[in-house]
Amino acid sequence: MLSSSVTSSSNCYSIWLLCLFLCCSATHTHAGDALLRPEQLSFSQNSDLQQIVISWVQGTTATFDILVLRTEHSFCVLQETISVPPNPINGQHQWTWTSAEPLMCTSLSIKVRSRDGQRTSEWSSVLVEGGDMPSNPNPQMFPQDKIIHVGATITFCCIVEEGLSFGQIKYNNTVVNTTRLSRRTYSAVVVNREPTKYLGTNVICYPNNPSDQLTGSTMFAGYPPLLSNFECETRDLTSAVCSWNEARETHLYGRTRKTSYLINNRSCSDNTEKKCTLDRWENNWTLEAKNPLGQHNLTDLAELSHRVRPVAPANLTAVVHPRNATILWAWKYSSYSFFALVCEVVFVSRENKKHFLGVGLQSVVLSDMVPNEKYTLKIRCGAQRNFWKWGDWSEQFSFTTSTTVPDAPDVWVWMNRDNTGQVIWKTLEPRQSHGRLTGYKVTFQSAEENLQHPINVSPDISTAPFNLTHMATLSTDKIEATVVAVNDDGASLPSRVLIPLRWTEKEPIAVSRAVYTNGGFPISWERDDNNGTCEYVVEWYNASCRKDCSVDWIKVATLNNFSVRSDNFYPGVRYNFSLYCCSSEPPQLLQRLQGYMQELVPSSPVPLSARQQDSNILLTWEEIPLANRRGFLLGYNVYVNNDSSLTLIADWLILEILTSLGITSLFLVCVTFICYKKRKCMVHIVEKPHWDSSKEMLVVIPEEDEEEDRQRMGDEPADTDEPTSLRYYNQVADERPIRPRFPDSSASSASSMESGRTDVTYTGIQTSGSLSAWSPSPHGSSDVCQSQADLEFGSQIGGGGGYQPQMQPRALTEEPFEPQAVSSGGYKPQSSWHFDSPTEAGPSGGLAPSLGSPTSVASTQFLLPDGDEHAEEKHQQSSAASWFTNLLSTTKP
Repeated sequence: MLSSSVTSSSNCYSIWLLCLFLCCSATHTHAGDALLRPEQLSFSQNSDLQQIVISWVQGTTATFDILVLRTEHSFCVLQETISVPPNPINGQHQWTWTSAEPLMCTSLSIKVRSRDGQRTSEWSSVLVEGGDMPSNPNPQMFPQDKIIHVGATITFCCIVEEGLSFGQIKYNNTVVNTTRLSRRTYSAVVVNREPTKYLGTNVICYPNNPSDQLTGSTMFAGYPPLLSNFECETRDLTSAVCSWNEARETHLYGRTRKTSYLINNRSCSDNTEKKCTLDRWENNWTLEAKNPLGQHNLTDLAELSHRVRPVAPANLTAVVHPRNATILWAWKYSSYSFFALVCEVVFVSRENKKHFLGVGLQSVVLSDMVPNEKYTLKIRCGAQRNFWKWGDWSEQFSFTTSTTVPDAPDVWVWMNRDNTGQVIWKTLEPRQSHGRLTGYKVTFQSAEENLQHPINVSPDISTAPFNLTHMATLSTDKIEATVVAVNDDGASLPSRVLIPLRWTEKEPIAVSRAVYTNGGFPISWERDDNNGTCEYVVEWYNASCRKDCSVDWIKVATLNNFSVRSDNFYPGVRYNFSLYCCSSEPPQLLQRLQGYMQELVPSSPVPLSARQQDSNILLTWEEIPLANRRGFLLGYNVYVNNDSSLTLIADWLILEILTSLGITSLFLVCVTFICYKKRKCMVHIVEKPHWDSSKEMLVVIPEEDEEEDRQRMGDEPADTDEPTSLRYYNQVADERPIRPRFPDSSASSASSMESGRTDVTYTGIQTSGSLSAWSPSPHGSSDVCQSQADLEFGSQIGGGGGYQPQMQPRALTEEPFEPQAVSSGGYKPQSSWHFDSPTEAGPSGGLAPSLGSPTSVASTQFLLPDGDEHAEEKHQQSSAASWFTNLLSTTKP
């Protein structure tokens, strides 16, 4: 029995001795049943693949035991029973083994024996020598320049120099773990997870003594080839040019590691551009790409006529004219002469292209060109039928068209307020002048008078002034201004504008607000479809300009809206916009607008002055010039400077003004409403048939009130419709006592009617009867306004509570008043007074005033008779129709 202290490095060797002992015993006991051992044992090795191929001959069995040992330490690397049938041709058995370490790391012993169930033959062995043999004392490292897949695991081994000791192994400057394989050999396992760079990654073996010789190796990690977009085409209608793309970079470089390509088993030596040229066309194509890590194949199938991509046109020339040019070129291959082509001409920097068709196309005619203009173009062509791809671009080719007469200038007219103006036009740009511009010719002419006045203008001027006053003697009502541009080739077509000689006064057009939106001022209008010849012109200029302004304009023919855009719009500048309709008549103004591109704060302060008036201060200021407003003014803010701060007062002032106006308006509305409600509280004079004229009743007015009234009346203009010296009170006597004026007066009284007062007073009235005073109402009533039934007039002092004037059976008016009952309360005018002298009476002998003499009641109040059966109805109609007139007339002082 074997000792248990045997180390693991000798396990395989012990097993081998045990098997040998058992076999020897079996041979002595069963010598007649022994198996034949393998003969002619040999091997071959592939260092790159780290493989050993073992061969032997044995004709009695197909099962064998394989034993692989590291020779120096007899370390068992592999022990396996395999079944290997013989080759039917030569009867040889063959088996391949792949080593985890490079084959040169250490020597290996390979043993093979036959097996038939439990019976085995003797071992046959062979020695595979490694780099650590005593006969090779130099330091070594394996494998050298190894190429692996990205992410693969690889084992390196270092054989130190004979007599030296091992130090460490570094991979990419990183120390890695090692395993001892033999006396001089050490191995390390590394994993490269990223593709290596162009020169690979170094693995270095360091001896224990840094001064001793180093050894090392280089590793390359990459990918097998992977291709895409493989296609073949023809350029000359004979040969083939095949191209492809790499779908993934291999990261393997160098002559032995790079990818090689074959097309239909023909090598492509120049494949740096992934392109290969073949001398003849084949309809089927196969691309094979191969590198040390693998291989990839692609195929393509096409007919020659379906894969034509022409070469670039060469030797471009041009034959030029003012508005067209002919471009010619040549082809590299004569085979194009019979091939249908489509060619594309592209004008560089103009984003304009044109296409032309033709067999063997070698020239094209370009039209709609600008005279005296430089053009730069390039051309490419393709197959007209079975189009595959556009061919290569030609080199850029430049040429200049010939000169011709200029374009007609864009003409407009500007009118000042003093009957002067100027014809203006837009200066022609180089691509409009079509050559060297020599000047402009302006002509003012009248078709009716057959008169012309030409003016020559230099090319740097774009205005021609005129004065309509000098043309006022003409019989026509309009002048035609014509402008032509002149260059070395001649004059342009004329541009015309009509100028009215006599402006007709029309209703002014309101100015609207123009709002700057999305980079412009939008303007819209309603088109006149009945006027098909109308062309619309939008004009704009700086609003602060007053004469000979710098005007810009644009003509719009088919639109009904337009956004005015210009690079010359600036913030804080007000612009005037005008829309005109131009036909066979002078321009007609349709709209006017004003607006700012951007409103800014005013650029100058308000010119302010102050003047003290008693305890108040009057502030005045001048208007800010239009150019300095820089926006539409919304109002002014007034501040008080308190040294430390500014206090805004003008917004409060406006609020106070608005509040005062509101209160005043509310007061007037209330007064009007109250007066309307009190419109029936008016004087009613009653005429009774039984009235005794000797008993007249007058309200005696206190002298101080009379003086006060007299003073008020003196400050006002005389009213021609009523006597200024007579006033009466239309009121009911109240319960207040009569206040005597003079001791010798027979009677005096004063009473107030409050809101029922009409401010009409009798002063200095003489009467033949006696004066009577008001007496308090027997019922103690103090109502201001009573109904007509309550205002009864009596013949005695205590008989009624109202004013009862003197009466006559007939009134002084043309239409007599009819008698009325006492209770009716109607107004009857006094009729028994006479003028002091005939001269004081008017021509009609009517109601002329007479101070100090008896006269009838004079008032602006319209009084109605109250005697017929329809008196009440008439009174209601009258007061409803003239209540406001009565209100105003009875409230005069």
